[in-house]
Amino acid sequence: MSANLQSHAADNDTGVLNSGKKSSELTRWMKTLLKSKTGTVGFIIVLTVCFVSVFANYLAPHDPAAINPAKMLKPPSWLEGGDKEHLLGTDNLGRDVLSRIIYGSRVSLLVGIASVILAGAIGIVVGLAAGYYGGWLDSILMRIVDSFLSIPNILFALVFLAVFGPSVPTLIVVLGVTNWVAYARIIRGETLSIKEREFVRAARSIGVRNVTIIRRHVLPNVISSFIVISTLSVATTIILEASLSFLGLGVQPPTVSWGGILSDGRDYLATSWWLATFPGMAITITVLAIIFLGDWLRDVLDPRSQSRS
Repeated sequence: MSANLQSHAADNDTGVLNSGKKSSELTRWMKTLLKSKTGTVGFIIVLTVCFVSVFANYLAPHDPAAINPAKMLKPPSWLEGGDKEHLLGTDNLGRDVLSRIIYGSRVSLLVGIASVILAGAIGIVVGLAAGYYGGWLDSILMRIVDSFLSIPNILFALVFLAVFGPSVPTLIVVLGVTNWVAYARIIRGETLSIKEREFVRAARSIGVRNVTIIRRHVLPNVISSFIVISTLSVATTIILEASLSFLGLGVQPPTVSWGGILSDGRDYLATSWWLATFPGMAITITVLAIIFLGDWLRDVLDPRSQSRS
C-alpha cells in the first residue's frame, strides 16, 4: 500500500515538473515575442490572415463569384464614383474586390502550407537517411538533390502543370516536389553533426537500432531547423503560387486566388488601379509577416539565444 502511494506521489511530482517546464518554456517564448517588434507584428498579421481565411464565408460582404454588370469597375468607396457596398471597389465583371481578396487568402494559405508540409516530409526523410547512413546512399541521394537544383523551380512547375493540367491538388504536389531539396540539404548537414555527438555514440554502442536512434535522438534535434525553414518557405511558396496563377497555370476560375485576381487586373492598371493594387498589397503584407514570424522563430529556437536569455 505504501509503495503504491509513493509511486503515485512520484508520478505527481513528475507531472508537476513537466507542467512547470512547459509553463516556463511558454513564458520564454512570449517574452521573446514581445521583445521583437517585427515578430509581434508578423504574428498578429499571420493570425489575422488565418482567421480571415477560416471564416471567409462569414466575413466576406458579397459572393466573390457574383457578377453584376451594372457595377463594373467601381472605384473604392472613398473615391469619387465609389459605392459604399463595395469598400475596395469592383472588377471588370462587377465582382466585389474585398470579397475576392478574403476568399483568395484561403487558397494561398492552403497551397502554401500544404505544399510545405509535403516538401518537408520528403526533405526530412531524404536528409536524415543521407546524413545518418552516409556512404553510397548519401552519394546517390545528394546527386538527386543536385539534379533538382539544376532545374529552376518555376520552369519545372510550368512543365508539370502544362502536362497534368492546373488545379489546386496538382499545384500543391508540384510545389512540394520542387521545394523538398532545400530541406534535404539542411537536414543532412544537421544530421552529420548530430550523429557524431556523445549521446548518439553511446546509444549506438549499447546496440540501439539505427531507426530508433534517428527517431529519438536525431530527429528531435533537427526539428527546430525544419520549423524555421518551413515558416520561411511558406512565404516563398505563396509568391510562387501567385506567379503561376498570374500566368494562368495555377488556380483556375471560379476558384479565387490572389494571383488570379492580379492576373484579372493587369489589363486595367492604367484606368482601374485598385484591381491589382489591393491583392498585391495582400500578398506583400502576408509574405512580410511570415518572414518576420520566421525570424522570431529562429531566435526562439536558436540554442545560443536560449542560453543568453
